[in-house]
Amino acid sequence: MNYTSVILVLIIIVGLLVIFYATIYNKIVVYKLKIDKAESVIDEALRQKYDCIARLNGYIKKVVAKKDYLKEYIDLKNKKISNYDLDRKLTEAVNTILELKNDYSELDTKEFNKELKTINKINEELTSSKNYYNKNTSDLNEVIKKFPNNIVAKIHHYSIKPFFDGKNMQDEIIDDFKL
Repeated sequence: MNYTSVILVLIIIVGLLVIFYATIYNKIVVYKLKIDKAESVIDEALRQKYDCIARLNGYIKKVVAKKDYLKEYIDLKNKKISNYDLDRKLTEAVNTILELKNDYSELDTKEFNKELKTINKINEELTSSKNYYNKNTSDLNEVIKKFPNNIVAKIHHYSIKPFFDGKNMQDEIIDDFKL
């Protein structure tokens, strides 16, 4: 075997390693992009849901002037909380709105019901986006845990990502389930 043959074999081996590395990296990046897209959709849907709740709050204040039932939820805009916590709080606000609608027949108007229908559509979008996010997060975490993918992930500072509900299935905390 001559010198050029050894160099050619080394070039082929290095080339195959680069292709293998790039394949693993691209697989991880595809999952990251899918997760980022789902986060973007969730962010926008939560903003829209918040805006609907703010508009409904205006209708409620006109009918029930004595008490500001949704002040805590309207003030969420100024707080730094996770999307998961925001989603939970906005769901609580919608439940409060539905209770108020049952208690005050004056709220059963076309505009009010239109906003509630919009919230229902947003909730459907949120549900599908959260499922998509969690599925791709699960797939990404599975890929990152396997050898040699874990080496590529570590090189690019990718780590196990928590699910939308904030749970980290890799940690030692077993009672982080929230209702």
